[in-house]
Amino acid sequence: MSTHNNSHSLFALFFTVFTSFILSGIVHAESVQVLDAKLHHLRIEGDREWSDFPETPESDSLILKFNAEENPVPWVIQLHQQDVKMQWTVHLNDTQLGRLTNGEQDMLSYFVVPVNTLITGENVLKIEQTISKRSMPDDIRVGEILLHTTSLENVLNESNIEINVTDADTNQPTPCRITIVRSDGAMPVIGTASNNHLAIRAGAVYTSTGTAKVSLPAGDYTIYAGRGFEYSVAQNSLQLQSGKTSSTYLSIRREVPTTGYVSCDTHIHTFTYSRHGDCEITERMITLAGEGIEFPIATDHNLHIDYEPFARKADVLKYFTPVIGNEVTTKLGHFNVFPVVKDSPLPNHNTASWNETIQEIKKVPNVRVIILNHARDIHSGTRPFGSLLQNEAVGENLEGWKLQANAMEVINSGATQTDHLQLLRDWMTQLNRGRFLTPVGCSDSHDVNRYIVGQGRTYIRTDDKAVENIDRDTTIQNFIDGRVLVSFGLITEMTINDKYQSGDLVKISGDEKEVTVDLRVLGPHWVDASHIQLFANGQLIREKDIQRQDSNSQGVIWLDRWKVKVPKHDVHLVAIATGPGIEEEFWRTVKPYQPTSPHFESKILGASGAIWIDADQNQHKTSAYEYANSIYTKSEGDINKLIALLKDYDAATAIQAAHLYQEAGHSILSKACQTALKTAIPATKQGFRTYFEAWRKTVLARNGK
Repeated sequence: MSTHNNSHSLFALFFTVFTSFILSGIVHAESVQVLDAKLHHLRIEGDREWSDFPETPESDSLILKFNAEENPVPWVIQLHQQDVKMQWTVHLNDTQLGRLTNGEQDMLSYFVVPVNTLITGENVLKIEQTISKRSMPDDIRVGEILLHTTSLENVLNESNIEINVTDADTNQPTPCRITIVRSDGAMPVIGTASNNHLAIRAGAVYTSTGTAKVSLPAGDYTIYAGRGFEYSVAQNSLQLQSGKTSSTYLSIRREVPTTGYVSCDTHIHTFTYSRHGDCEITERMITLAGEGIEFPIATDHNLHIDYEPFARKADVLKYFTPVIGNEVTTKLGHFNVFPVVKDSPLPNHNTASWNETIQEIKKVPNVRVIILNHARDIHSGTRPFGSLLQNEAVGENLEGWKLQANAMEVINSGATQTDHLQLLRDWMTQLNRGRFLTPVGCSDSHDVNRYIVGQGRTYIRTDDKAVENIDRDTTIQNFIDGRVLVSFGLITEMTINDKYQSGDLVKISGDEKEVTVDLRVLGPHWVDASHIQLFANGQLIREKDIQRQDSNSQGVIWLDRWKVKVPKHDVHLVAIATGPGIEEEFWRTVKPYQPTSPHFESKILGASGAIWIDADQNQHKTSAYEYANSIYTKSEGDINKLIALLKDYDAATAIQAAHLYQEAGHSILSKACQTALKTAIPATKQGFRTYFEAWRKTVLARNGK
């Protein structure tokens, strides 16, 4: 488990680093020089990034002076780093040795000291943030710095370990992720490189075969093995001794029942084609198998990439059915599209509006899915769902751009939001607006380990008996129809009247006053759920604090049956469960990519898709906007009639009605409107108030305030 102490005693440091060396009798303490014995909190001038760091850092940089001898051969500097987001450079005397590794993980980094970089006498090591136009204050911890008077190869290859992971139910080797953590919580650099069956980064080894032999510095370690969300995590602690090979055997099993669903990540990148991050194409194939992603969508930026030949070469095609896609990356937003016909022409991404972008996408043969990506993040100066472009209460673009997508990301585990429900609320608003978008969970991973592929994922209801031969057409249609569950460490299943699930329309008989809602929260033993909420048209109608009901029940954390009153109009129901984020390095949930506050509480979540209740019995999913438009037409612009007609409708309908009234040239701030609202039902008052607050935010944003 990860430990984040600001400092360690010199004795503790020696114990951690040297115990196994000295016990082995091979490595002598004089071959390692302690340059610094503690971790330091650094940040450049500006507001602190995260509230769990002290308000005032020790310094904006680390300058360490030490005495040494000139190095006749390359030596190595080792350091311990935590929570690095921006670029930090490491200089020794007048030579730049490199940069700290970008990543929140608690990890070690090594830097080769070129010949004669050290001088006999006083030397200066400096660690500082690289300043550029994009620089922001970055709270980091760095320190516990050692100088190894030997080569990097010798440091990283002191010992070997053979790791074997099997599936407990079949007793056969299984693809998996292996996480290696030192006794102090840091992830070590591994001396072995990635190959045709291993994808390796500091502290992380993905194996496509269930076996891995890797080299490490000698020391005490805990080894974890898992295979993504659906599987257990096994662990074993052992001491690796210099010059020796150890072995460990771990067994994992599927814990989360997902029969009838396939796991899909709709947002996946490679360094090979997207040119940022660090995951090469072969490594991506191995990580997909290791995380149990059965229906991966290739979405490198403005490219159509076919994973199949790479998966076949890596011998992992038996673990998933890949789909060709594309992240159409424009200055006005990013859209993932699939399926794409192999070698089909690329859409023009240099467009001036969403309307033009969608026209270009529709020129690509066979594309059926268009997903709006990370709508609350800013890229190229554009935040699609920010108040400058969007009234968040009604889901209306202020520039007249039409959102002609049929899905949107509601959880992106590589770009989480400070408010973890923000995108889910945005999605439910789009449903109220009459845009029946499928909710999407994805990872946006460009990396082997910094952002874990498939950590955010979408479960699609389909035949999952043969994951190497999933029916693409049927599965994609089910995705479009909303037959999905969104997972980020949890699954939330909802069934209405023992029959209807995500994407369905619940048929209501004439005298039916309520429906039965069965809720089930799923997750492996290493996650927990603490709260569940039920929304109708995006309005919270019920919530409850929950806890694991049976510690021996694998996969099922909590279940219950609720009764919900049938309203007089159609509504969509959505259930969302949340729990504490994962702090352990074997599946750490990361902090927001673009935070809106230094205060952040890490969460995991699972969300059902939408289930519509056909309360008006017209066999049609009628949105809040559709009702509001009909009501406004009947009111003929008379605010008193409008308020009276809204008496049988919810706040979501009132929000849309307020917008129609305002857009028709009236003012919700007028005396007539405010007087009429005094006689309104609470839901109508709430709706107009919500609309006003969102409208005011857009006015302030567009006026530069």
